[in-house]
Amino acid sequence: MQSSSTARASLVSASGGNAWIARLAWSLGSLLAFLIFWDVAANLIDHRHLPRPLQVWQTLLEQIRTGDLLFHVGMTLARVLVSFVLAMIIGGAIGLALGRSKTADNLFDSWLIFFLNLPALVIIILCYVWFGLTETAAVLAVAINKIPNVAVTVREGARSLSRDLNEMAQIYRFGWWKTLRHVTLPQLAPFFAAAARSGLSLVWKIVLVVELLGRSNGVGFQLHTAFQLFDVSMILAYAVSFIFVVQIIEMGVLQPIEARVNRWRR
Repeated sequence: MQSSSTARASLVSASGGNAWIARLAWSLGSLLAFLIFWDVAANLIDHRHLPRPLQVWQTLLEQIRTGDLLFHVGMTLARVLVSFVLAMIIGGAIGLALGRSKTADNLFDSWLIFFLNLPALVIIILCYVWFGLTETAAVLAVAINKIPNVAVTVREGARSLSRDLNEMAQIYRFGWWKTLRHVTLPQLAPFFAAAARSGLSLVWKIVLVVELLGRSNGVGFQLHTAFQLFDVSMILAYAVSFIFVVQIIEMGVLQPIEARVNRWRR
């Protein structure tokens, strides 16, 4: 019986490994096909506004060599991190409060809808007008744009919390902190994970707009400079590099955390 279970586990592990290899092969093949299509199109059009992949790669290497790319990407990532953490904490707290209190939800639901539909550009401009062209204004503008999305997602999770588990916590006198840590947050983990994964893509896009409008460094600032010079190679080099960094964060940080917090589920 034990040998049969071991063999079955080995078979499942091997099939999972083969599936991962197949997925990687498809991804690399698709990327290669895209690069070939891009190179052929650039050769046919033969215009400086559509550089070949090799030109973009050379520009990327040059920016790395001078240190400009690492500096500007680092500044953008710092803003993304601070804004993302603020939005997750504040938005999560608001969503939990609205999901647990019917009165609060009725009172502030219209506020939430208002901020959800308020254009990001308006919030960015207002923050710069009210607080000046400062780092604080930039971070606040990004966080304010993301908070409503987090709140809505977490609110849905708070509405679906198990009453049975909550009553169990009350019977065993867990207290508010132990109940929050061992009962409430594990149930909200998938909703926080969904808010985090969607939020990351939203936050870094808004950060680029913030940098373009009012900062003197960062990827957005570099894109604005390249746009003024009509340097498409520079635009694509910074865009590709930052997308690559964000993908590393997604696969190396967010996905493992999501898998870890969901281990308790069957």
